[in-house]
Amino acid sequence: MAYELIEYPDREMMFIDLADKLASELRAALARAERVTMAVPGGTSPGPVFDDLCSVELDWDRVDVMLTDERWVPEDSERSNTRLLRERLLVDKAARARLLPMFLPCREPEDRLAELAETIRPNLPLSIVLLGMGADMHTASLFPGADRLDEALARNAPILMPMRAPGAPEPRVTLTAPVLDGALSKHVLIMGAEKRAALENARGKPAREAPINAILNDAWVHWAE
Repeated sequence: MAYELIEYPDREMMFIDLADKLASELRAALARAERVTMAVPGGTSPGPVFDDLCSVELDWDRVDVMLTDERWVPEDSERSNTRLLRERLLVDKAARARLLPMFLPCREPEDRLAELAETIRPNLPLSIVLLGMGADMHTASLFPGADRLDEALARNAPILMPMRAPGAPEPRVTLTAPVLDGALSKHVLIMGAEKRAALENARGKPAREAPINAILNDAWVHWAE
């Protein structure tokens, strides 16, 4: 499993450098294509990266932004990753980017999953994906022990998969492993000793035990204490 690990002296430098790398890759992708798509994680960890990236001058009106995964909750919920994107990334200059939805109002994700997938399909392969990783070695909503993990890891997996995992209070919807791994550029953001130990612990494990391994090949892993 070959990935490039970049160690930073502090988190602030990592956030600035990663935002700069993403901006450079977006510019390069826009020079090759009329539209590009970037998928990013939710949660609080990428927030400072978004704060730097949103102020960068580029052709944001040609950029599609989407989440790698989403909790199946309305956008006004405090647990909504879409809400985070609107507050931290799709502001300032990046307000001109187009958001591809990962949630549509209905009770269960299965009810409208096909609609969401068809919105994403024309945007594949992803130009850039930014991912996080949990201490349990999950990425996106590919959790060890999740109910449909094996299906989401399969080579012939669909674009999106509903996912329910122990300890998760609501259903999730996630891009599957082939879609994430098929991105033209892959970045993973991790912080702290626990996440660094988890990354090392993942080495050599099958993806169903360490789902992060499904996307690590040829990825850039950005780490700071």
